[in-house]
Amino acid sequence: MIDSYIKALITYAVNHGLIEESDMVYCTNNILALLKKDAYDNSCNEASGEINELLDALCDYAAENGIIEDSITYRDLFDTALMGALTPRPSQVIEKFKSLYADSPEKATDYYYTLSGDTNYIRRDRIAKILKWQHNGDYGTIDITVNLSKPEKDPKAIAAAKNAPQSGYPKCQLCRECEGYAGRVDFPARQNHRIIPITIDNSGWFMQYSPYVYYNEHCIVFNGAHTPMKIDKAAFSKLLEFVTLFPHYFIGSNADLPIVGGSILSHEHFQGGRYEFAMERAPIEKEISFAGFENVSAGIVKWPMSTIRLLSDSRESLAELADKILNAWRGYTDESAFIFAHTDAPHNTITPIARRRGEKYELDLVLRNNITTEEHPLGVYHPHAELHHIKKENIGLIEVMGLAVLPPRLKDELEALADAIVNGKDLLADNKTALHAEWVKDFIGNHSDINSENVMDILKAEVGKVFATVLEHAGVFKRDEAGFAAFMRFIESV
Repeated sequence: MIDSYIKALITYAVNHGLIEESDMVYCTNNILALLKKDAYDNSCNEASGEINELLDALCDYAAENGIIEDSITYRDLFDTALMGALTPRPSQVIEKFKSLYADSPEKATDYYYTLSGDTNYIRRDRIAKILKWQHNGDYGTIDITVNLSKPEKDPKAIAAAKNAPQSGYPKCQLCRECEGYAGRVDFPARQNHRIIPITIDNSGWFMQYSPYVYYNEHCIVFNGAHTPMKIDKAAFSKLLEFVTLFPHYFIGSNADLPIVGGSILSHEHFQGGRYEFAMERAPIEKEISFAGFENVSAGIVKWPMSTIRLLSDSRESLAELADKILNAWRGYTDESAFIFAHTDAPHNTITPIARRRGEKYELDLVLRNNITTEEHPLGVYHPHAELHHIKKENIGLIEVMGLAVLPPRLKDELEALADAIVNGKDLLADNKTALHAEWVKDFIGNHSDINSENVMDILKAEVGKVFATVLEHAGVFKRDEAGFAAFMRFIESV
C-alpha cells in the first residue's frame, strides 16, 4: 500500500518539473532509504491526492514503523527530507532563474515562487487555512488575517529541545547556511529550500520566499553575512536598488530597534513582494518640500502611522533626503508631543518602504519610537492594553503597511463570541469570550439586529476597527490638530 504513495510522489515530482523521467529510479531509491525500505513494487496502482496528503501518508508509515515520532515537529522534519530528495540542486535553480531573468524579472520570480510551493517549502495547505478579510474604514481598505499557517508548539519537541545540545549552526533562520539543512527539534528543516544570489550595494545578498506567505509572493531579501539590522543611508540605497532589479516588487525594512523592529534584529534583511497594501493606496494629505531637493516630491500620507512619502526619478536624491530626515529624527525631541530621542537608550528610528511608480522611485518613511512608561510597559507607540485582547504583539513592517497578522487564538475566540452573542450567553463564563467582554459591551449597542447570519460579519468589521486603532496607537504624531502641528514642527526642523 505504501508503495502506491511513493509512486504518486515520484509522479508528482516529474509532473511539476522537480525531476526528469530519467531521475525516477534514482529518486525512488532515495525515498526508500528515508523510509528504511529495501524493496519496492513499481507495478502497484498509484495513489491519488494532493501533495500534503501524499506526504501525510508517508509520515504515517514512518511513525507506525518507528522511524519518527508521531508529532507535528517530527513529521515536518521528515516530510521536508522527503521533498528535499526531489528538489533540484541549488545550481540548477539559480541557472534557470538567471536565464528567465534575462528575458524578464517577472518570469524569473514567477518560476521561483511556483517552485517554492511545488517543493512544499511553502506549505500551500497551511497557507489556505489563514483567515482573511478586508475592512473599509478611514484609511481605505485594510487587510485582516488570523495567522493559522504556523504549526502549534509541539510539547514533545519542546521537551526534546530542552535536553538537546545547543547548536550555533546555522546562526539564525535567515542565514544562507539554512539551504539544505536537515533541521532539528528547535530549528526547521530546509532540504527543500533554495535561495537566489543577488548583488546589492556591491555585496552578496540572497532572496527567498517566506514559508508563511502573509501576502502574495512574500519574499525575504537577506545579507549574505550575519550582520545586525541597521537603518541608514546604505539601507535606503539597498531598498531602491532592489526595486531597480525587481520593479514589479515592493521592498521594505523593519526598524532597527526593539519593540518597533522585527522578530530577527540580528540579521540584516528586508521583506518585499507583489502586493498592493492599503498604505500604497493612501493619498498625500499635505504636500511638503525640503530645500535643496527640488527634484523630490514630498508629502505627509493620510495614514494612521506618521509617514513621509518621497517621490523622484533620482535614487541618489531619495537616499540622501531620506538619510537627512532619518538623522534629524534620530536626534529629535519634542516633550510636548511626548517624543524623546534618548532616555536610557535611543528611541527614534524609521521603517522604510520602497516601490516604483512607473519609472519613478517612491520611498515611504514611517517614523517610529520605542519609548516605554509604567503605564505602557510594552511601548507608548504600541497597541495599548485595552487592545491586547485582539493584538498585543509588536507592529512590524507588514502591519505598518496595513495588513494585520493576528494570533491564531482569535479563530476559536471569534467563533465562541458569535455563538455567545446570538444565544445570549454570559461572556464572562467562558475563557474564550471573557477577554473580549468589555469590547463587545462597547459596540453591541450599535447593531440593532444581530443574528446567526450576520454576527460573524459584524465581529470581523469590529476587529477591523480595532486594528485601525492599533495603528493609530503606533503612530508617533496623533491624528488630531495638536498631533498635526507637532508633525509639522518636526518637518520644519529637518
